[in-house]
Formats: sequence, structure tokens, C-alpha cells
Amino acid sequence: MNKSRVIILPCDDYREDFVYEGLKAGVALLGGLGKMIGKGERILLKPNLLKKSEVERAVITHPVVVGAFARILREEGYGNIILADSCGTSTTSRVIKGTGMDDYLQKYDIPVVDFSQGVRVEYPQGVQAKDFVIPKELLESDCVISLCKMKTHALERITGAVKNSYGFIYGLHKAKGHTVYPSADSFARMLVDLNQYVKPRLYVMDGIVAMEGNGPGSGDPVPMRVMLLSTDPVALDSVYCRLVNLKPELVPTNYHGERMGLGVWQEENIELFTPSGEITMQDAVQQFGKPDFNVDRSPMRSNIWTRAAKALNIFQKKPRIIKDKCIRCGICVKSCPVPGKAVDFKNGKGNPPVYDYKKCIRCFCCQEMCPERAIDVR
Repeated sequence: MNKSRVIILPCDDYREDFVYEGLKAGVALLGGLGKMIGKGERILLKPNLLKKSEVERAVITHPVVVGAFARILREEGYGNIILADSCGTSTTSRVIKGTGMDDYLQKYDIPVVDFSQGVRVEYPQGVQAKDFVIPKELLESDCVISLCKMKTHALERITGAVKNSYGFIYGLHKAKGHTVYPSADSFARMLVDLNQYVKPRLYVMDGIVAMEGNGPGSGDPVPMRVMLLSTDPVALDSVYCRLVNLKPELVPTNYHGERMGLGVWQEENIELFTPSGEITMQDAVQQFGKPDFNVDRSPMRSNIWTRAAKALNIFQKKPRIIKDKCIRCGICVKSCPVPGKAVDFKNGKGNPPVYDYKKCIRCFCCQEMCPERAIDVR
């Protein structure tokens, strides 16, 4: 079989010209944009815009990465480009305002689009998902480029190339999806189906400064000093895993992504390149890896005791409110997709919300969207 190619670009910081030159070299190593995108096609750029946040907290794709890629597209003669995402609690234009991303988009004349309407589309060949509610602006695009962020994730262990596509689900249907696909495995299979439906042409991962720990919205910034590029999102995510000392097969989107034909995670099926030439996985880990990266490496267990624990709702990951950080804003309550709410102001709004763990489906939407990093997962 043909190997999936992943490009590793060393990049110490977000100096604009440095990022631009790196991305340009990376695209060339994949055969050039002309190999992937037609000049007359309508292009949608999709960064990770989880929520409004300071750029330094590594919650969103860095504006310099977005701006540098926009510059490359314009220099290559691509004309019809928009940028959009289905954000967690706001709109694209509000999330990027004041981050510097809006300035780059204005400089390169790329409209920012707030998704306006959801359209239900059938996907009968899906393994887990047979339909999706997709923004009409996405359906009107010919080509998607995914500009993802290197972060941890409470449900899927990491969020990267495959997970970034969840921003193609329209509005409140994102929250609803967690009730329809409540387990890490069912949610991962849905994400694989979604990637196979949308078919992004290229995945670019911003890992110059990544997020470790309590991701994807409340973790800690950590320098990884790399960007990754590939047309195979599973291969890209698996390289990310190896750089942070995480077995790729422990990540549900990798495991199911290969089984369902989206991409490959096994080392022998991946070829790695840097601007200096081909490199082995072992050398890549040695040069660019961070073995103490804070990510969930606990093994998966499937035996009678773990099944019993799940049934009895004990020894399971649970979101927990850190009382002295909570400002009683109620965003966790609004974010909870469970009918009747698994977290609510049961003791009044003068006190932090309280969880009903019998209702909680462990989607961790509350933890993702908390603006004060007041919820962790234990």
C-alpha cells in the first residue's frame, strides 16, 4: 500500500515570516497546492475556534498560522476563500475579534462567515452516523482546509485533525451529538464518518504552542515547536501522539479511523518528512518529542470489572467544579446537552452548580466551555 505522508515543520515561535516559510515548504513536500485544489474552487478555511480566549492560552488555532496559510493561498492565485467554524458558545466573527486573526483575514481579503443555516444531509454509508446537520455555507464550498490545534481532550484523549471536523456540525446540533453518541468510541466513529463525508483536502496542525492537561479549553500552554501537515488526518494525529509519548491506538479516532478507512496510524504505513528530508519516527520523537506532555495515557480495559463499574457509575471519569474558581456564570449549565441538565444551580445562583452524575453522559461539554478553567475531569 502507499504510505501516508506527514510533514513535521520545526518552528520555535510565531514569527510571521518563519511560520510562512515553514508552511510553504510543508505544502511543497506534499506536492503543492495545485495537486490538491483547483484554482476555480470555493475554499473554506476551518480553524479551531472553540471559544473566545486569549491567543496565549492555546485554545484556538494561532492567528499567525491562519494568516500565513491565507497568504500562501493568495500568492498561489486562489481567489474564492472564506473562513468559518461552528464555535462552542459564540460565532466565528466574535471569537476571532481582537485576536489578530481578523486583521490577517482583512489583509488578505478573506470574508469571515458566521454559519446561518443548518441543512440535514443523508449519509447512508456511514458506520455510526447516517445523517448530519451541516451549515449551508459548507455545502456551498468545494474544498475544505482544516487548520487544527494540538490539544488534549477529556473524552478522546487528544483533539487534532480528526476532531477538528466537529466544527462542521451546525449550531446546537453539536451539543445534541454528544447525547446521540455518548461514548468515546461512538463519538469517534461519528467523527470518522463526518471526515469521510466532508473530505477536507489538507490538514494543518498548529503545535508551535500546544495545550496539555485539562484540554481542550482549560489546559496549560506548552511549547511543542512544531507544525504538522498531511492529507491523512489519522496519520497526522498518530504522529502527534507519538511526539507526546501516547500510544496512537489508545485514541479512539485513530483506532476507528484506520478500521473505517479514513487513514492509518501504524508506524510502518507512515512516511515522515521535514524540510531537511525524510526522517524516521524514532528520530522525530527524539528531536521533537515531549515525553512528559500531560495527557491521559491510562490503558483501555474491557473486562467484567470495568463493565460493572460503568454500569454502577463508579470509578468513571467525572467533571468536577473547582469552587474557588467558579464565577457562577452558568455557561456549564447552558452547555450541558442532557435533557433536564446533568449540572444545574440546585442550590441557587449564589452557589456553584451541582452535578447529577446519574444523568451525566461524560461528554465534558461543561469542562470544554468553562471560561474560568473552573472544571476539571477526575
